[in-house]
Amino acid sequence: MNQEKLKNNVFIPMPVTLVGSVVNSKPNFMAVGWVTRANFTPPMIAIGIGKSHYTPTGIIENKEFSVCFPSESMARETDYCGLVSGEKVDKASLFDVFYGEQTRAPMIEACPFNLECKLIQTIDLPSNYLFLGEIVGAYADKKFVQPNGPDFKAMDLFFLTMPDNRYWSMGEEIGKAWSMGKELMK
Repeated sequence: MNQEKLKNNVFIPMPVTLVGSVVNSKPNFMAVGWVTRANFTPPMIAIGIGKSHYTPTGIIENKEFSVCFPSESMARETDYCGLVSGEKVDKASLFDVFYGEQTRAPMIEACPFNLECKLIQTIDLPSNYLFLGEIVGAYADKKFVQPNGPDFKAMDLFFLTMPDNRYWSMGEEIGKAWSMGKELMK
């Protein structure tokens, strides 16, 4: 066997996002990598955030949040939003902020892709909150909208790996999902 057993607390490659909430009547953003789609209909997303952070206060209080997907050109600002606390620094001042239908889910104009979410459930885990949100609005920069949906490759989204703490580009397409494996069906 060529597989080596790793520690159980292993991290997987994660999309880099900026989660937005309104805290103390001001928009705030924090870098979050623990993000996943959680339900098809209605569309839902789950995000994991450490309890010690400032942003969860706004999510819990307002029952709204955003998940903004920055491009590689925003890596420095995104990293900064993961290094400093919104309790001490106005991170929203780095961005042009906009709102969709909700007034407590700030989104970032410069991000090529943004999701506006309504909090459905908060799961209180030992060190983190797991927020489950219904996606009530999805926004993409017009230049990335194609007839079949958003052009994610052109958006230059990026990923995080841990424990090496590295950012990675999305890479090239390798095939069509739910299609390329059909040749193995009998």
